[in-house]
Amino acid sequence: MIPSRVRPRVRAGARATAVACALLCLGQAAVTTTATAAPAPGPVLPVLTRAGLDPALVAGRGADVAFDEQEAENARTTGTVIGPDRTPYTLPSEASGRKAVRLVPGQYVEFTLPRAANALTVRYSIPDAAGGGGITAPLDVTVDGRHRKTMTLTSQYSWLYNQYPFTNDPGADLLHPDWWLAECACVPAATTPAPTFDKPFRPTHFYDEQRLRLGKTFRAGEKVRLTVPAGSPAAWTMIDLLDTELVAPPHVERGGVDVRLLGADPTGRRDAAPAIERAIALARRLDRPVYLPPGTFRVDRHIEVDDITIVGAGNWHTVLKGRQVTLAEPAPDGSRHTGVGLYGKPASEGGSRDVHLRGFAVEGDVRERIDTDQVNAIGGAMSDSSVDSLYLHHTKVGLWFDGPMRNVRVTNNIITDQIADALNFHTGVTDSLVRNNFVRNTGDDGIALWSEKTADARNTVDRNTVQSPTLANGIAVYGGEDTTVSRNLVADPVREGSGLHAGARFGAEPFTGTLRFTDNTTVRAGTLDLNWKIGLGALWLYALDGSIDADVRVTGDHYLDSTHNAIMLVSEYGVKDRYGIPSVHFEDVRVDGAGNSVLSARTKGSATFENVDARNIGAVGVNNCGSFNFPATGSEFTLADRGGNDGGWLAPWLLPNTITCDDRPPVVTPPAPTPWP
Repeated sequence: MIPSRVRPRVRAGARATAVACALLCLGQAAVTTTATAAPAPGPVLPVLTRAGLDPALVAGRGADVAFDEQEAENARTTGTVIGPDRTPYTLPSEASGRKAVRLVPGQYVEFTLPRAANALTVRYSIPDAAGGGGITAPLDVTVDGRHRKTMTLTSQYSWLYNQYPFTNDPGADLLHPDWWLAECACVPAATTPAPTFDKPFRPTHFYDEQRLRLGKTFRAGEKVRLTVPAGSPAAWTMIDLLDTELVAPPHVERGGVDVRLLGADPTGRRDAAPAIERAIALARRLDRPVYLPPGTFRVDRHIEVDDITIVGAGNWHTVLKGRQVTLAEPAPDGSRHTGVGLYGKPASEGGSRDVHLRGFAVEGDVRERIDTDQVNAIGGAMSDSSVDSLYLHHTKVGLWFDGPMRNVRVTNNIITDQIADALNFHTGVTDSLVRNNFVRNTGDDGIALWSEKTADARNTVDRNTVQSPTLANGIAVYGGEDTTVSRNLVADPVREGSGLHAGARFGAEPFTGTLRFTDNTTVRAGTLDLNWKIGLGALWLYALDGSIDADVRVTGDHYLDSTHNAIMLVSEYGVKDRYGIPSVHFEDVRVDGAGNSVLSARTKGSATFENVDARNIGAVGVNNCGSFNFPATGSEFTLADRGGNDGGWLAPWLLPNTITCDDRPPVVTPPAPTPWP
């Protein structure tokens, strides 16, 4: 049975989470986790992956990116491979592919360049300070043993603890003792004697990443070695993966208004915001773009943009970098801080139009989650606008749009290490496109469409990659009209969410028109929900505030190595007889590996299946609980076989509505996905 729960959602996707605690040592102590000996040193050819998978398994899906991904566990190393493990609050669970390499001082991991490269990105974790707030530690980078650079790693932007909205203090008591907790199945403040919990309580958000220019181009086949030097203050360094790429020379915007001519300092020492604003004003008068040349420009507040094009030299070359600033008094919107960001005018003031942002990076300084803070990289309302080829890092949300607004194109961006979402279309965003973006390590939904108060409509989320959201879903749709989610790749959600999600929840307007999930791939999704203590699906449809009563069609999706179920359709237990999911059609779907079932139905409604093939399924093909009334006539959820469903998972005895309810079946770990014959 599913217990009722309340999970509020505020400006950056608030959730009252309740999850089981896993012990994790801080400071100079090692992390308790599964570990195996690393491969013996020797020649290792580069093993290219996409979201930890053979790229052949995801051809044509996910973002087309300029870099090559290599997982550390496939490289030559003197360290120790940790994982695999999907248990929340452990280092392997938040690693790409659920594995990483643990190095202690003196150890290394070595990668082979698959193509010429002059830049790299390292995804890593180092310990927190004993009292929180993070430490810094060096990492030596050498290429073929000659070219050496040192990266300064930091844990100042990682390591959160406790209940939502989390804290940086590992020694903190419960933030909400009046909330129900899964750990004790109680409300601590109302329990005698009051339960106690190990500290740190619920550690999470372990990883961060850094980019490094190598200063010259190295050929394919040369070795990149990452070494933790002797005397490092970090007792251990986890290396998750290495991305390498060949960065193009800086772009020059001919005819653009160069911000340096208006006084902007490219060294980052002086505040560049006033000069950039002067350049914007001049460029609007001259009907020209603004040019941000190579350099680091310090911006510690929002810059308003309207009817303007701003072009950088490329997101490896041009950086807008800001400190988080505490406001003397809270702003009218409730913000207590400000920081670097480019914002359209509020929708209440008419919003902005014709804004085009391209080719630069935004580096924020957000280290804690405060949902009332507007400390996002891109925000406000921008109609008839585009955001292209940006790198957004260390802000609260990469792009949070508050509509109503229409016709915005968000394309070709890299959004990593966010405290909350990577992108959210919030309130009446219509006729817009999210395509070819790469998202990794968000603290909430990777990409979300949230129809609060006013419905989003006619939006498309296409060919994006979302990896390792530490909370919530890869791609989530909360209400709205005529939504298409297509050709995306979603990997490794950790807790309280799924790969792909449609939810009638968080006060969203109802689903209307069509809802399409088409040609998506998920891998290692279908997590365990630690409140309900049941397995979710790689695709999760949830009727909480109302029925999902749209034309829902799932076509061409691939669900690979799902931890629990491939598909889950559920309504909240308290509203199970009021709301349901009347009709979903599945066609040309492949399921390769599920720890439990192909379909878990925990709602009233129906679904049809046509050419849905499945293999390596751990339990009964259909776990049909219906609405938990268990009538003699069968489940309140019915299934129809439209033919071509291979693999034996949809047996005739399951049709149309046989009750097969097993609330918590054991997980049977499937083999790794392989090409379909």
